[in-house]
Amino acid sequence: MKVISQIFDIALRELDMLRRNRIYGFCMIVFPILLVVFFTTMLDEGLPQDLPIGVVDQDNTATSRGLVRNLDAMQNSRVMYQFASVTEARDAMQEGKVYAYLYIPEGTAAKLLAGRQPRISYYYTMTCLTAGSMASKDLKTIATLGSASVAQATMSAKGAPKQQIKAALQPVSIDAHMIANPQGSYNYSLTTVFVPGILMLFMALLSAYTLGMEMKFDTGKGWLARADGNILVAIIGKYLIHALVFLLVIFLYQHYIFDVLDFPHLGGTWNIVRLTLLQVAGSLGFGIFAFGLMPSMRMSMSICSLWMVLGISMCGSAFPVIGMDPPLQSLSWLFPLRHYWMLYQATVLNGFPVIDVWFHLVALVAFMLLPWFVIRKVKNAMINYVYIP
Repeated sequence: MKVISQIFDIALRELDMLRRNRIYGFCMIVFPILLVVFFTTMLDEGLPQDLPIGVVDQDNTATSRGLVRNLDAMQNSRVMYQFASVTEARDAMQEGKVYAYLYIPEGTAAKLLAGRQPRISYYYTMTCLTAGSMASKDLKTIATLGSASVAQATMSAKGAPKQQIKAALQPVSIDAHMIANPQGSYNYSLTTVFVPGILMLFMALLSAYTLGMEMKFDTGKGWLARADGNILVAIIGKYLIHALVFLLVIFLYQHYIFDVLDFPHLGGTWNIVRLTLLQVAGSLGFGIFAFGLMPSMRMSMSICSLWMVLGISMCGSAFPVIGMDPPLQSLSWLFPLRHYWMLYQATVLNGFPVIDVWFHLVALVAFMLLPWFVIRKVKNAMINYVYIP
């Protein structure tokens, strides 16, 4: 009972410190709300839409105008400019006015009708990877559909039956299925890794920051005295409030995306709760471990910020880990966000059993237990170290 009362006493002390220091309120509550609103509203349409496209139509026939109308009707592209020459179109793309342009040379329709295989060209910029990829996909589709429509009209005029025309235009029928994210929504795939990743960054930063503040204002001895010198009890009491606040914030975020925005989640509630507990415990554990390695507020927070930010690139959500060089594949195991993402996509997004990714669960538990290796050093820092700005 004495240990429980000590933990409760330290937790009340920490709650008072959180109340008096506005940094905690901003990083724990205000910033996460702004973060969720920013990502979910920026990507609320799922995919980029109405990307500006230019057209150089030197043929100016019913066929070429039909191609332009079809391109403009596509969801991701919008024909914003009609250029007189390729030079004007290239300059507009270099200035950032358009992401791509379609070039239809003179005589395109005549060659199509004569079966002489005309050539149309499209140019797109990959300066912005997402916009360039989406624009090139639409332009390729338009080029394919344009030739197919002419071939269909020609074969129909020759009296070919519909089944024969269909087989000639599309010899192999493709039945594609997008698993777990059938809409191809960027909101479903990016928000669910960026928001948790940045929250994990702030959890690690604050866990190192609060220890640094104890050393800076020389209050660490009083903190330990409340636990009768038991550093384990002092750590549990100190971070109990941090964990509860972050758990509340993350559960509210998950209620918003899963129940209000209806993000796909084939896994049950228990998978979400378990992953959230591991996310919070692993992030706080990493921050305490960073401070134990370097008992300096500045250095430990630098380690946390560098490691957690790198984790967003190394987790495998944007670029698959299996496509990285072997040394980077091995390095990815050292980032807690990597294991969070693997558990999320397997157990929550797809509803697979946790046994399929048990090693990632063990890895997050290991991050939670990292402070055990430096806990004596943390205690020594509170007692003997002098704060150096």
